Amino acid sequence: MRYRTASGPQAEYEPGSRGRVLRNRLGIKQARMMARQEYEALLRARAKYLGIITEQTRFTAAILCRMHKDWLGNLYEWAGQYRTVEVRKGGFAWPPAYLVEHHLRRLEEAQLRRCTPCRPGPLPHVARTMAEVHGELLLIHPFREGNGRLARWLADLMALQAARPMPDYGFTGRVSRARRRQYLEAVQRAYWREDDLLAAFFAESLVRGERLA
Repeated sequence: MRYRTASGPQAEYEPGSRGRVLRNRLGIKQARMMARQEYEALLRARAKYLGIITEQTRFTAAILCRMHKDWLGNLYEWAGQYRTVEVRKGGFAWPPAYLVEHHLRRLEEAQLRRCTPCRPGPLPHVARTMAEVHGELLLIHPFREGNGRLARWLADLMALQAARPMPDYGFTGRVSRARRRQYLEAVQRAYWREDDLLAAFFAESLVRGERLA
């Protein structure tokens, strides 16, 4: 995914990385090494937040920014800050950067206030609640990097609030490619406020998580 912007820290790539690695605090130039650093940092942040987020936590834009910074702050100077770049993939353009703060405020006042804390309930209700927040957050695409992983991390915490095991998305193993296609299609439909596919994906992921628990 290529981000387009004229200038600024979020537009810069690490010298010597051939435009494959964003400029980072560690001077990493290899994409595989950076992916590993981001993955390990996410594991640490997720463990930390298991002791921070409770069943009474109402998520806010400020909490999402803090999660992003605690995850990527040792790697990127702009971690936790809204994106300043424009992003387009294929024929789809995400909302312009100057509207990110406005859209996050609307998300906080609407979906996050209504859907979090995510209360225990029937599987279809919990899955649809997660899907509603997930689709809207990904549509806003608030950060320079890591939006999908942050959104799934939030979904995991919402599942725990609802007294359910973390979902298993099926992104590894024999069916991983099909599951990723299913997820991407569901997210794209959710951009148009059609949440049925994404709710079904989360319901199946929650069931898979319960089988592993």
